[in-house]
Amino acid sequence: MKTLKLLLVLLITSTLFSSCAIVRPGEVGVRQKFGRLKGDIINPGLALINPLTTVLVRIPTRTVNREVKLNLPSKEGLNVSSQISILYHVKQEKAVDIINEVGANFERVLILSTFRSASADVCAQFFAKDMHSGKRSVIEKEIKEKMTKLLENRGFVIEAVLLKSITLPSGLYAAIESKLRAEQQAQQMEFVLLKENKEAERKRIEA
Repeated sequence: MKTLKLLLVLLITSTLFSSCAIVRPGEVGVRQKFGRLKGDIINPGLALINPLTTVLVRIPTRTVNREVKLNLPSKEGLNVSSQISILYHVKQEKAVDIINEVGANFERVLILSTFRSASADVCAQFFAKDMHSGKRSVIEKEIKEKMTKLLENRGFVIEAVLLKSITLPSGLYAAIESKLRAEQQAQQMEFVLLKENKEAERKRIEA
């Protein structure tokens, strides 16, 4: 009899625990009953569900930092190895629509595929050296704007696109360094000629 009571208590306790789910800060929850999303969005805190028929789908609404390694095409047809961070978040009011239309794996299905398309389109308009120069911020801004346009009304906010690491082809590095040396030599020669002209002018005035 005692064993039966103990089993009953354990069963009730287990049922109560399995009926409770926690939505953590930085995410929202949606009840999914027999494959369909039911009810309103659940804010962070404790949520009650029927474990036999319902599961709780959690959707992050905090800022997500997704790092991607990618070979980017350049205007001259080179492949530039890069490491890029995409910062984005989900709009809370669009969480149910995103799960219904795209699914829980929305990052791979939508965010990353959109990023690859946008980054390839933008980078193909720039020379490889531009990705390693002051134009990097321009490229980041254009990729972000293109992603925002492609994902318009889909429930995502693209906060930033950051080119963290760019590796140019070794031959291009040598060409850039050679060009910089030539520019420095030209500037130095121009300075020497200017100095000689001023000295010649001074002597002419003295004479």
